[in-house]
Amino acid sequence: MATEDKNRATAAAILPLVGGAANVSSIAHCMTRLRLGLHDRSLVDDEALKAVPAVMGVVEDDTYQIVLGPGTVARVTPEFEQLVEEGRAAAPEAANVSAPASASASASTSVSASADELATQGAAIKAARKAKNATPFKLFLRRIANIFVPLIPALIGCGIIAGLNGLLVNLGWLTSVTPALAAMASGFMALIAVFVGFNTAKEFGGTPILGGAVAAIIVFPGVANIEAFGQKLSPGQGGVLGALGAAVLAVYVEKWCRRWVPEALDVLVTPTLTVLVSGLVTIFGLMYVAGEISTAIGTFADWLLSNGGAGAGFVLGGLFLPLVMLGLHQALIPIHTTLIEQQGYTVLLPILAMAGAGQVGAAAAVYFRLPRNESIRRTIKSALPAGLLGVGEPLIYGVSLPLGRPFITACVGGAFGGGFIGLFNQLGDKVGSTAIGPSGWALFPLLDGNHGLGTTIAIYAGGLLVGYLAGFLATYFFGFSKDLLTEFNVSQAPAESTVAATGGPASPTTGPDSPAKEPAGV
Repeated sequence: MATEDKNRATAAAILPLVGGAANVSSIAHCMTRLRLGLHDRSLVDDEALKAVPAVMGVVEDDTYQIVLGPGTVARVTPEFEQLVEEGRAAAPEAANVSAPASASASASTSVSASADELATQGAAIKAARKAKNATPFKLFLRRIANIFVPLIPALIGCGIIAGLNGLLVNLGWLTSVTPALAAMASGFMALIAVFVGFNTAKEFGGTPILGGAVAAIIVFPGVANIEAFGQKLSPGQGGVLGALGAAVLAVYVEKWCRRWVPEALDVLVTPTLTVLVSGLVTIFGLMYVAGEISTAIGTFADWLLSNGGAGAGFVLGGLFLPLVMLGLHQALIPIHTTLIEQQGYTVLLPILAMAGAGQVGAAAAVYFRLPRNESIRRTIKSALPAGLLGVGEPLIYGVSLPLGRPFITACVGGAFGGGFIGLFNQLGDKVGSTAIGPSGWALFPLLDGNHGLGTTIAIYAGGLLVGYLAGFLATYFFGFSKDLLTEFNVSQAPAESTVAATGGPASPTTGPDSPAKEPAGV
């Protein structure tokens, strides 16, 4: 009960700071963030939100995202949804967004003119960057992420069960239970195409169940009796990529039917034509094409790490955080899922997870380089445990990005950690993850490879240590200019701390409204 009260208190603290229930148009959450659609962005009090104890930071993207961390966000979101419903029911006349404006205005009467000017400039910068980044390609990648992110909890749960089952099989323990564990771990992966089809149709504006129905064709055992392009089809051929393509096609067929089919016949004709047309195209085209693409992805990933080795790992580990900032990391989600579906694990995720190790090392270096700044040191001490478990937002928002240089040196640490794991992949020791989502120490239960669990764990642990050390050394010796040290290595009263109030100090090169302040996580 105390935990429920805490989650409801967090939701209650957030709601008025985003303009109240009438200002909220949509509510969703991913692994770490509460994602809100808002009618009027100007009603949000960013600084007060960042000061809420449970809030690790905020990110403005296509939705307004409040970083709460894994576990917490899944518990706070239902409470927030309930409060929004209660607020709308209690004040239906406040459905337009003008009502909260007076409260927002009264709450901001004490803000100085200079602060208002800075806030206006910051809003203009964010709006300009948001418009610049709203390219068709990036918007498409966001939609792809929206399809796969809801699947992550099942991937994690089934991945951990698969790892536990593998361990028990290798030890010869509980032989009567391991078949049941295998069924639990494999059931979701056997039908993942159906879930992808359902989410795809939902995301692209179609009927979700029709998207799932068309995608189910891919995993139906009976397709083994069908020949296409001169060869027999295999159940599951094309995998998640085929399911995605099939569901998108189903959405377009359905929308065409809605335009042309008479309303009296719609309930019969539209679903029939949708499944028939998109199903035939899937069987006699998409399954084969998507299967070839999926095979090529797996082959390329193996080739890249077998031949590129340390170099490929260095580049991947070092560039992952910049990819996140640009929103391009979302393109990797279906690739990870395809590799897991094909090989049982993705060899890319452990390398990319080294970016978090670089962040941890960089934060530790900042702690020692700023011995007088108790505010930043307090932020690091509170955020470091989460960073070790793979939750990077507190360290990113509170330490490396606001300071500027430490973010770059954190990327250097990630590069060396990625290079370490890439080297072992080149030597024949594959290190993979059976699910996507976790990183840092939280990835240990999901590790898998081709040379035994002990070897896989040792290599991954070695990569983390290399990432920590390289991030620490790079930041300690190259992460601060003389001016930056002079500015921040000073005593700060907790009440006046920018870190405590906003999640990070503003530097001359990377302020709170800098484009680099808005990385979007999975």
